[in-house]
Amino acid sequence: MINKRLLIKNLLAHNDENSFYDKKRQLNIGEKEGKAKFLKHVCALANSNPENNSFIVIGVEDEDNTIAGIDFFDDSKIQNLVNAYLHHPPNISYENIPFPHLPDEKVVGLVTIRPNHGKICSLKKNIWKYFKGSVFFRDGSISMPKSYDINIEDVNSAIVKSIEKHAQNNIELTLDGVFDFMEKRRDFNPQYKVFKEYFVVCWAGKEKKSNSTKYYSRVDIELINEQVKLFYSDMDEVSITMEKDYFRIIEYVNLGLHDNFKYYPLEEVTIQFKDNVSYEIKSDLLFEPPQFNKKVLYHIYNSNNSLLERLKKDLPLTRAQEKDLKNLPSTYLLCYLNNFRDAINKLEEAKPYLKKYSAEAYTHYKESLRILRKVKYN
Repeated sequence: MINKRLLIKNLLAHNDENSFYDKKRQLNIGEKEGKAKFLKHVCALANSNPENNSFIVIGVEDEDNTIAGIDFFDDSKIQNLVNAYLHHPPNISYENIPFPHLPDEKVVGLVTIRPNHGKICSLKKNIWKYFKGSVFFRDGSISMPKSYDINIEDVNSAIVKSIEKHAQNNIELTLDGVFDFMEKRRDFNPQYKVFKEYFVVCWAGKEKKSNSTKYYSRVDIELINEQVKLFYSDMDEVSITMEKDYFRIIEYVNLGLHDNFKYYPLEEVTIQFKDNVSYEIKSDLLFEPPQFNKKVLYHIYNSNNSLLERLKKDLPLTRAQEKDLKNLPSTYLLCYLNNFRDAINKLEEAKPYLKKYSAEAYTHYKESLRILRKVKYN
């Protein structure tokens, strides 16, 4: 089993960007340009590596390989995005890898693109400035459009196999990972469980009970064997259940209007551990968008638009408006889920102003986009 933190270190230490490895400071698939560039790189790496894994490392400075980190990114529907835009899409995974020097909320993103065994990957529809039918390959460190009849040589398999071999996990790395987690999260009752005598899952969270059911907030969950952060949230609540061969969480999101908020189930994620020293992660979307009175929503939508205009003009906000600003992202989200189609454009328009004016409002903005991404690509 590969220790993903060690794999990233090996990629950064021994390789500049090349035909099987790319690195990015950040990933933005919420906008057309960022989504298009991500799909281009996935397509190019898949086509250039028909017999071996290829990788994109996210959260690294391009000039000097400094590990700066990015926000935890919930990846559960990213395969659906690739399937929607690419012919012969490769199987990909996005994993959040914690590093000791980064804050709790920061990780390094690792995209693993698995071999497509000779199937040519191409765009199945237009996106941004790339046209339907485009085929991309890696030319050194650059993803370039090329023709179908290019001769693909398997030149990377031995190199990638060696890198992955030197990133294998061992008992020392596993124990160190458990001790580090227990020490780091001792403020939120850290726990661990061993599955199938091999896999170690650590989790921590602030516990509360409701109708005899335990819920957790400020939740942090890691699969220690691979140094992968499975879940992290400062905002949502989670229920946790487990048996000898699975670990399951149900995530709840807090949504509402004015001061009337409630928790709605968003997604169920089950990690199934198998006897052959492997595991499978299955996610099921549970979310049913709450429906509200249209007249009330029109009033809130127009109020949000007026508040956004004040932000654009850099006008001062009253205390009541500052409170409304915190909820602006989630209310735009609710408007969109109630068929106010332009609300999502308004939300994206608000991004730079929320980031500048309020860290809390910007956190709510990112959370709203995360919910939308799950719903959209389900």
